[in-house]
Amino acid sequence: MITRRQALIGGAATSVALQAPALLAQPREVVIGVIFPMSGPSAQIGRDARFALETALEIVNGQYDFDLPTARHAGLPGLGNAKVRLVFADHQGDPQKGRAEAERLITQERVCAIVGAYHSSVAATASVSCERYATPLVIGDSTSPNLTRRNLKFFFRTTAHDEMFSVAMFDFLDAQRAAGKQIKSIALFHEDTIFGTDSSNVQRQLAKARGYNVTADVKYRANTPSLTSEVQQLKNADPDVLLPSSYTTDAILLVRTMAELGYKPKNILAQAAGFADQAVFDAVGDKLGGMISRASFAIDMAAQRPTIGRVNDMFKARANRDLNDNTARQFMALIVLVDAINRAKSTEGAAIRDALAATDIPGAQTIMPWAGCKFDKDGQNATANPVLIQYVNKQWVTIFPAGSAVRGPIWPMNG
Repeated sequence: MITRRQALIGGAATSVALQAPALLAQPREVVIGVIFPMSGPSAQIGRDARFALETALEIVNGQYDFDLPTARHAGLPGLGNAKVRLVFADHQGDPQKGRAEAERLITQERVCAIVGAYHSSVAATASVSCERYATPLVIGDSTSPNLTRRNLKFFFRTTAHDEMFSVAMFDFLDAQRAAGKQIKSIALFHEDTIFGTDSSNVQRQLAKARGYNVTADVKYRANTPSLTSEVQQLKNADPDVLLPSSYTTDAILLVRTMAELGYKPKNILAQAAGFADQAVFDAVGDKLGGMISRASFAIDMAAQRPTIGRVNDMFKARANRDLNDNTARQFMALIVLVDAINRAKSTEGAAIRDALAATDIPGAQTIMPWAGCKFDKDGQNATANPVLIQYVNKQWVTIFPAGSAVRGPIWPMNG
């Protein structure tokens, strides 16, 4: 005869036995792949991205009183406080290398998701591999609009894309024109990969729609050894505003060539990329006073969002420089991905994908000027509000839109 005490003990043992598989299934660590250019012309971008992601990792695995998802817990509470580990891969700025490295991370390193990739051309190929293996890819800094127009289910972009940025840039130009500034002509200067091509297409359309005369439309080969003839075209066109879309080495070469040929643009309004990289300002910053760039990040918003300053201090201790447009977006890409994994309570690709699709993070819980992070049906963060920043006295100042501006613009750029 089974006593009541024996029945209770037996029931408890059965309950533990039933729970055991679930407990054993909890991972001790969550492995995420990272794919950036760690060598080649954009190697500094990769090095800085590593500092940004390691800063995010420290916050995720530690416990901080920051207004960021998962920051107040050590590890991921949705997965039994599992810690996150990053596996880095170098795509060298090569789209095919990027595709191969994405596959290696998935099939050999067994990552549950990937963040990357800076170059839009690499994001385009790596995302196809991720889709094939049902592995989420979260992009923080590749801005070609077409990336989120390919009906991919496992691709998510936290940053604004170049159409969103370009609209903000032309809104700014319209505002300056309405305030009495003479802005009749623009010149487009763009490299020949997917980033420069898509950027120029959007800007060409906006210029026509808003009544700006395109006096030069200069396309050049990425990583070219010379820009002499291209800069001569810009000098001859003498536009009111130069709009460059260039990566780091090309941006440095452009500025140096302009100086050599005695061309001093009236205004530069850049599509970030190289013009958001500290390496450019270390090399030729003395020639870029007053230039304006579109941005996703405004470090001077730290007064409104104290977490920005605290995260910047952590990043600066590693990188010996402040967060910029690139590194801030890379930081947030990992935070958004980890938040989704935590809510999914799983390292299965499909579960993480569904959690990403359901993301709804308020802007105040980011380090960005965004209204928030909420993905549309194509995986694009539709609430990633762009800002414009101006390089003044060796620091960036937010100048547009009015709700985010710290001060008005210096126009023309040289005062």
